[in-house]
Amino acid sequence: MEEQALYHDNWQELEQKLFLRTFNRFPVTLVRGKGAWVWDDQGKKYLDLVGGWAVDSLGHCPPVVVEALEKQAKTLIQASNQFYTIPQIQLAQILIQNSCLDRVFFCNSGAEANEGAVKLARRYGKLRLNGAYDIITTHSSFHGRTLAMTAATGQNKFQQPYIPLPTGFINVDYNDVEKIRAATTARTCGVMLEPIQGEGGVNVPDDSYLGEVEKWCHEKGILLILDEIQTGIGRTGTLFAYEQYNVEPDIMTLAKGLGSGVPIGAFLAKEHVSVFTPGEHGSTFGGNPLACAAAYATVKYIIEDDIPGKVKQVGKYFATKLGSLKQQFDFITQVRGRGLLIALELSGEIAEEIALACLKRGLLVNKLKPNTIRFMPPLIITEREVDKAIAILEDTLEEIRNPKH
Repeated sequence: MEEQALYHDNWQELEQKLFLRTFNRFPVTLVRGKGAWVWDDQGKKYLDLVGGWAVDSLGHCPPVVVEALEKQAKTLIQASNQFYTIPQIQLAQILIQNSCLDRVFFCNSGAEANEGAVKLARRYGKLRLNGAYDIITTHSSFHGRTLAMTAATGQNKFQQPYIPLPTGFINVDYNDVEKIRAATTARTCGVMLEPIQGEGGVNVPDDSYLGEVEKWCHEKGILLILDEIQTGIGRTGTLFAYEQYNVEPDIMTLAKGLGSGVPIGAFLAKEHVSVFTPGEHGSTFGGNPLACAAAYATVKYIIEDDIPGKVKQVGKYFATKLGSLKQQFDFITQVRGRGLLIALELSGEIAEEIALACLKRGLLVNKLKPNTIRFMPPLIITEREVDKAIAILEDTLEEIRNPKH
């Protein structure tokens, strides 16, 4: 506490001096969290609808995860993957038993999970598809910040600073199976999609889209890779979003909500796709006992307490309330999303103004684009807390519509 007091007024100033300029941070220093709420270093309380960018699935400092971390930290934090560890196996078992996939690899982040999925698909292409290595992805997608995943991410603003990019990725329009068909060649080994595009704008495809893509992949003998890093682990109202579209991916990636705040990623694969042999992929920290214990506690709680069912209910309630605001404010042009991944699109570039005004009132929201606000709160948020958020948002929008002079 003495150290914290020493720098009490200087945390943001210190950050400006010490960090590479990669984030546009909002002017608040968070020091504590519980449930769907956080507190700053001045003691001010905020309702958190950002949730660590869809990470804090069970809220801040959930008791079940804290208990798992405390127990595991006193037992075994890290061990090489040269050896077996129990939390890793427990987590693997619960994911495989509750998905359509057969095998899993653990890593540390979503970008790593997608990198691993691409490597597996390329290895499959080399062994089973006459050396095919191209992967079709979509415009407005987001798959991570590594060089390869920047090439996979179909957004010019991320790609331009790093040209020339790694080859092997073909970007086509989202929600258009014909573009995927047209882009498929003898070099294609797979198609990688987000069931719902998160960073691209919370773009929800037609109900038939993923099924049509799956059918095409089966016809051509190529792999369907679903990036469920943002949509997985209950976020959209089912444990995995693919369940809502009646498809089964050959490879699926997870991260974000998997550890409820503890960094962990994973990619899962069907048995026939699991072509890696020892030494062809690995990770020093991936699958470490501490992260796996937290993730196992998270997934177990989400399944046993039917958190996806509650997300579906509260998400529908939230979307309905936002729909009412749309009727009230003509500069709201669309409400879209699924479960507790929702976007509010605006007619003007006022998203940052709204987000900063909400911040002053004790509400944290995400400015996704200049004209889009995204909500991705902890999955345990209540309808009463949604009402609180809506009241703050309504006051904020009213002030923007009728500014005081």
